[in-house]
Amino acid sequence: MAGATENTHLLEMSNITKQFPRVLANDNISIYLKKGEILSLLGENGAGKSTLMNILYGLYKPTAGQIFLKGEEITINSPKDAIRYGLGMVHQHFMLVENLTITENIVLGNEPGRMGILDYKAARKKVKEISEKYHFSIDPDTKIESIPVGLQQKVEILKALYREAEILILDEPTSVLTPQEVEELFMVIRELRKKGVSLIIITHKLDEVKAISERVYILRKGKVEGERITSKVTKEELANMMVGRSVVLTVEKEKKKILHSPIFSIKELYVKSEKGVDAIEGLSLDVRPGEIVGLAGVDGNGQSELAEAIMGLRKIESGQIFFKGKDVTHLDTKGKIRSSFSFVPADRQKLGLVLPMKLSENLIIGLHDTEPFSNGLKLNLKYIDEYSSRLVKDFDIRTPSVSVPVSNLSGGNQQKVILARELSRKPKFMLVSQPTRGLDVGAIEYIHAEILRMRDAEVAILLISLELEEIFALSDRILVLFEGKIVKEFIPEDTDEKEVGFYMTGGSKDDRYGQNG
Repeated sequence: MAGATENTHLLEMSNITKQFPRVLANDNISIYLKKGEILSLLGENGAGKSTLMNILYGLYKPTAGQIFLKGEEITINSPKDAIRYGLGMVHQHFMLVENLTITENIVLGNEPGRMGILDYKAARKKVKEISEKYHFSIDPDTKIESIPVGLQQKVEILKALYREAEILILDEPTSVLTPQEVEELFMVIRELRKKGVSLIIITHKLDEVKAISERVYILRKGKVEGERITSKVTKEELANMMVGRSVVLTVEKEKKKILHSPIFSIKELYVKSEKGVDAIEGLSLDVRPGEIVGLAGVDGNGQSELAEAIMGLRKIESGQIFFKGKDVTHLDTKGKIRSSFSFVPADRQKLGLVLPMKLSENLIIGLHDTEPFSNGLKLNLKYIDEYSSRLVKDFDIRTPSVSVPVSNLSGGNQQKVILARELSRKPKFMLVSQPTRGLDVGAIEYIHAEILRMRDAEVAILLISLELEEIFALSDRILVLFEGKIVKEFIPEDTDEKEVGFYMTGGSKDDRYGQNG
């Protein structure tokens, strides 16, 4: 790659290496960005994408390598340096203060005023000017806590533009957006480019790489695996470069008639959130053996409270849960596991695993005090190791041994540990929440196949996912969750992502089709 004297690019990262104590996260990576370009960084979980951009934004210092801006070498020791050089970053998890207004959030840390006192009128005027320049439709006086996720993201982008960012880094920008919000974001991105902003988008979504970017770098195991013009590469080629082998991108799911009566039912369930307000309000649903019911909704509409209530981890205010015709509403978690429930939680590290414990110990959690794993007093260590080794092989868990702490495994392999444990129990009902969050296409392909295998074994599955593509790929029926209520039911073949997304944000038939629609 060209050095500083020949550089005609807006930005160049040359031979960047980042060595952590046990991990080589970036291995001699070189990339460049042209002015007015939309560039994608694509790669599987742990490929080094976010590390590279965190170096560019001053959150990490590189072990080796150089950064050039407009042909001049620069040193970025902190986000403050990055902002001074015209760099902005919108993180996957927004950094907004919920009880402050949009204006206060945008100017935070760089407030107009004197003697430490904010000149709100001046701040509001500047925010209004920037939002109008980029065609953002916002009310500067609205508090963050009362606006939807898509608008919160726009506020994050405006924060960077307020600081005069010429280069904007977006980390997994669509991870919590509906299809309509994704379209709006892409319109914003194109408008930013028209106004002279250059963008780098970190993503694992192949469709979106094709839809929005002009050029893409594919990272694998900390190295640049390839660089492509996005209009001249297929999704299959991108996926293959990401994981180093052929990947089947479409889920092959046989359509089947669900003949059985429901094995799992919820009737008029009410559950409160931590704040003491109703998170689930009068929710009812059924799941039949051999059926996957997908629960679609924007994050924060009661998904986590529902999952915890089903598994006995959260108090149920009123309503009932039935399994095999029995009322199991107030059965505790242990009782539900022993009644043939399995649970794949949304947060694998918080609820799914005990990170310091061995892989083998994590594979028997919940059944560790039953035969043949123990005699009630003493663990049968020889059997546990043999059992664990068998599951490691069957579920293709990449590990040096069953004795390593599960914290040492990659995110994808940690998820496989949970699936191996939950599927090996031969459940009759599975609650699967965000099964592929943060995973690469290779791991997603494997996990989807395992979930479908359980469906074909007549297991009743309730799938909670923020990924609409996943909901459509796996579900036999789709229920839309909005503000703790089921607002619509769909058969996947009879609808599309846009229609489901419309109801996910509280739309109604009257809104969409008119009063006579």
